[in-house]
Amino acid sequence: MLALGLWMLILQGAYGCTSAIISADRASSGRMLLWKHRDSGHPHNFVAKVDRGADKAGRPTLAFVGLFNAGDRELKEVWAGMNEAGLGIMNTASYNLAPDTAVVKDREGLVMAEALKSCRTVGEFLQMLDCELADGGPLGVQANFGVIDADGAGVYVEAWDHGYKVYDLKDEAGGCMIRSNYSYSGGEEGRLGEVRHDDAVALLRESLDSRNVTPLTLTDGLSRSFYHARSGRDMLEEGERWIEDKGELIPRRSSCASVVIEGGKKGEMPVMWIAIGFPTLSRTERVTLDDVPEGLLPMGKNGHSRLCDEAVARRDRVMRKRGGKWWFDREEIKKLVD
Repeated sequence: MLALGLWMLILQGAYGCTSAIISADRASSGRMLLWKHRDSGHPHNFVAKVDRGADKAGRPTLAFVGLFNAGDRELKEVWAGMNEAGLGIMNTASYNLAPDTAVVKDREGLVMAEALKSCRTVGEFLQMLDCELADGGPLGVQANFGVIDADGAGVYVEAWDHGYKVYDLKDEAGGCMIRSNYSYSGGEEGRLGEVRHDDAVALLRESLDSRNVTPLTLTDGLSRSFYHARSGRDMLEEGERWIEDKGELIPRRSSCASVVIEGGKKGEMPVMWIAIGFPTLSRTERVTLDDVPEGLLPMGKNGHSRLCDEAVARRDRVMRKRGGKWWFDREEIKKLVD
């Protein structure tokens, strides 16, 4: 029991994400939405386009736009993205699936890059996983992959080293699926992010009911909200000046991007909306396959993006470390947001 308690304490500081897939009939544009509020140990991100090419077997690959960690000069690992066929993909880390093999691990970004290069549909993504499993695996992932395509399919694929389970949006009466850092198919232990999951459920309810969800509902709404579901309070609007970062609010010190992929209809390209850096104090930019705003692109020797650097600098103005814990300065955040 002591070892389990220590393990859970360590995981409370683990990096994770909060995410959602929203059906086209609940979105004001009539287009499916795929959202990822990213938390990571890599605070610096950039957006880049990968052009068409060829794989090792000489087969043509698809062009795509993705979110990358600064320093990934070869654009190997994608953390959210969309391709010219209309496929969109993202992930959240999951901590309650089958135990990690530790032999092959942390392949989520590689898997998503390969999917964007080679897959046109949700079905093709599943076939890609099947091929890896048939070769003996392990997949080297512990994740909830959110995937949408131009045919209108939207799924969460809860994947571990030697298998996966699919949850289809069409089976959800409410037109929305949400995942944080645990999988519905996983065990009761290790269910990290339960409060953030519930925060997102509560914050989306009204927009879902009115069928009026937009990309900004997510990037400028949920990713900036300090609502705490268990207490029913907006911590930014009431309470003490200093708010402890316990990992129970959607914004965290580790938050480094909020990405929405607005699905394209058949024959139309999807659109990406992104608040890069610390999303609470960032601004949302529109990205297409043909237009990545200059401020999102990698620059200089460190490969940082200008808008990300600016948002991270604002984050550092509103956070303090006291007693070994990180705290948000409520008053300073309100000044910068206003």
